Amino acid sequence: MSGELPIVLYHYAYSPYARRVVWYLHLRGIPYTQCLQPPILPRPDLTRLGIKYRRIPILSVGRDVYLDTRLIIAKLEQLFPSIPKLGASSLDQKAVERLLERLSVDGGVFTSAMRLIPADLPLLKDPKFQRDRADFTGQKLTRETAAALRPEAVNEIRQVMDLLETTLFADGRDWILKSSNPTLADIEAVWPLHWLSSMPGALPADQVSAAQFPKVYAWIQRFQKAVSAAKASQPKPATVSGEEAEKLITQSPFNEAEGQVDAADGLATFHGLSKGAKVAVWPTDTGANHRDVGKLVSLTPTEVVIEPEQGGKVRLHAPRHGFRVRPAEGPTANL
Repeated sequence: MSGELPIVLYHYAYSPYARRVVWYLHLRGIPYTQCLQPPILPRPDLTRLGIKYRRIPILSVGRDVYLDTRLIIAKLEQLFPSIPKLGASSLDQKAVERLLERLSVDGGVFTSAMRLIPADLPLLKDPKFQRDRADFTGQKLTRETAAALRPEAVNEIRQVMDLLETTLFADGRDWILKSSNPTLADIEAVWPLHWLSSMPGALPADQVSAAQFPKVYAWIQRFQKAVSAAKASQPKPATVSGEEAEKLITQSPFNEAEGQVDAADGLATFHGLSKGAKVAVWPTDTGANHRDVGKLVSLTPTEVVIEPEQGGKVRLHAPRHGFRVRPAEGPTANL
């Protein structure tokens, strides 16, 4: 993998998932170009590349386009070998890093965080935004339902705060892995808590605040200072239009070799999948109504790669974890 190909990040500023990637890029000092997106569909800039996936962020390295922040960060870790990585090196620290990732994403921390968005935010009152998020989550969340879920969500966040306060930060360390600077483990743990703590009205001050969790809140503040300092020390990323981003991507070579389909993979054997088969790929939790269909390029235990139906422009990479791959019939997949 080359660190010389253009990196283009499709995102919008207040996406908490996008912040994970932006923070990583700044803390590691990796230059990138950004193509800013609207918070709701449609996103014609991505349609230009034949991409139907609706979640943000998306990152391209050359003509390889990566979905899901976990895969994006894993790929970025492999780039620029001359720049120190943010990921852990020892096995026990890698275990902490991975467990924190699973806790935040799969363990429900971010789901609880979403339930604490104040209902009086102007954006949440926009009917277009409401319809978009109903399509995104598969549920229409009413004001009454949101109010009923709020106490449970507050309690979940309190438990996470308490876990960090009374275990990892109990000894007075600055960073989760006792490093001199923030690492990937800090990013994996901090992003939903940082998002909530910076959102007025999200957390009830009598239950979740710096008074109850001083070490955790101090860590969040340290992290913000470190990210701000890293950002200030680097050139501002160029912002390009969708047309400019498409040109930048499609005129580049691919970042990775094409790869193969693992014929022994259980999914491949069950569905009779081979290289070149027409498949549909989509996330299993949110955004499941938007499925990318294309030619199967590569299938490994950790990753699936397709060439979208629009064809020839990019290769689309998705992690196996949290995504479904199925044979597709016809021009679209209704599976």
